[in-house]
Amino acid sequence: MSDDPKPDERKIIVDEDWKSRVEEEKKEALRQKEAGQGDSAAEAAAGETTEPPSGGPADHAGAGEQAIPLPPPTLSVLLSSLYLQGMIALGLLPNPVTGKAEASFDQARHTIDMLAMLQEKTQGNRTAEESDELEHVLHELRMAFVTLKQSPPPAG
Repeated sequence: MSDDPKPDERKIIVDEDWKSRVEEEKKEALRQKEAGQGDSAAEAAAGETTEPPSGGPADHAGAGEQAIPLPPPTLSVLLSSLYLQGMIALGLLPNPVTGKAEASFDQARHTIDMLAMLQEKTQGNRTAEESDELEHVLHELRMAFVTLKQSPPPAG
């Protein structure tokens, strides 16, 4: 069994093979970049993408679909999302599924209650800007709710 390479030698061969492949990919990326094929193609060839790791949103995109870049998870993004849900529930924005503006006061009330709960639970843990934004969003949704509940817009 003296013909079998030692485990250390196998690792060196694998490491050298890996290094040469990476070096070739970098050279190819540089050639593509110089040829004007764009930075993203060069980065992809070099293995320097900003794609999420395995199991991320890109893995769930269907064939031919581009993964939509997601905003950072901040309180402001959450407030914006809930605000839009409230506006849709009040019928002030079209429902993205149906394309129609349809009021659902139960859903609107639920969204407003969620924002109020969020305000209570995050008290003392928000920045001044976050508190202002939360107050503004709650005020707008509450006023729209009361206004529309008293005199709903004509159906049309």
